[in-house]
Amino acid sequence: MTTTAARVEPAAETTSTAGPGRRRESSGLNRPGVPESLLKLVVLGFAVLVVVVPFLGIVSTSLSSKEHLDAEGGFVLWPDAVSLEAYRSVLSGGVVTRALVVSIGVTVVGTLLSLLVTSMLAYALSRPGSFGSRPALLVVLLSLLFSPGLLPVYLTVRGLGLIDTFAALVLPVLVSGFNVIVLRSFFMGIPAEVLESARVDGAGDWQTFTRIVAPLSKAVLAVVGLFYGVGYWNAFFGALIYLNDQSRWPLTLVLRTYVLNNTQLSAGDLSAGAESLPAQPALQMAMLLVSIVPILIVYPFLQRHFTKGVITGAVKG
Repeated sequence: MTTTAARVEPAAETTSTAGPGRRRESSGLNRPGVPESLLKLVVLGFAVLVVVVPFLGIVSTSLSSKEHLDAEGGFVLWPDAVSLEAYRSVLSGGVVTRALVVSIGVTVVGTLLSLLVTSMLAYALSRPGSFGSRPALLVVLLSLLFSPGLLPVYLTVRGLGLIDTFAALVLPVLVSGFNVIVLRSFFMGIPAEVLESARVDGAGDWQTFTRIVAPLSKAVLAVVGLFYGVGYWNAFFGALIYLNDQSRWPLTLVLRTYVLNNTQLSAGDLSAGAESLPAQPALQMAMLLVSIVPILIVYPFLQRHFTKGVITGAVKG
């Protein structure tokens, strides 16, 4: 017995000493080597340059003087002097300022209406036993698979008398089937005990939705609201089809006309004097930045909710 014990003890010692060594070896295998780290650095640096250099060129071109742009061929990466004349001309009134106001109004009103209708529909579909929930859910799912097409939608909008109205930019895209499914899945994850306790306290469906479900769903509502807001802000095809009055054009359609199609901006378009009109490239880049800035301002306030909403449902606890 003594001999067996003596033989077992060295084995135990060998096992105990081999464990940390194996951990060190396994942890060493997970560390990237110097060539791999350099390769990642080069790839990430190239990706940053691809994004930053064009953006820097847009900003620099919008801030450059007319003489510098003429000397550099219309596009610069660094201005010789900062000039805000392009922004003053763009925001002094005229087609760009009017289009900016239209885009802000359509985006704000459309996003709020879409969030309200989508969240109410998703909540109704998430409650078991709701009247007509299964046929309505089937219609929502079919909208993800089949599109009605451009011509039927246009005929419907024209039949409702919405041509040349701002409602034509909102109502045809008011509800997204994908967003309905996302909100419905989140609402179904809310514990049933919470909703039942509200019913016991005498709360109706509307009170339960506004006072319990909506506050618990701030993260996913922020994500869906961001989806809707970016969609309304960047949309131009609907305005191109439904709006014949140029005074109702949103900013994206103005950008398509004066930047993509390279139409010359006149002094009458900008409510500015012809003698003080900056170079066309500076005006175009200034318009482009004006269209980007609102999204850049809103996104930091929604980033916390956006990150939380994206990972919602990824971890089940």
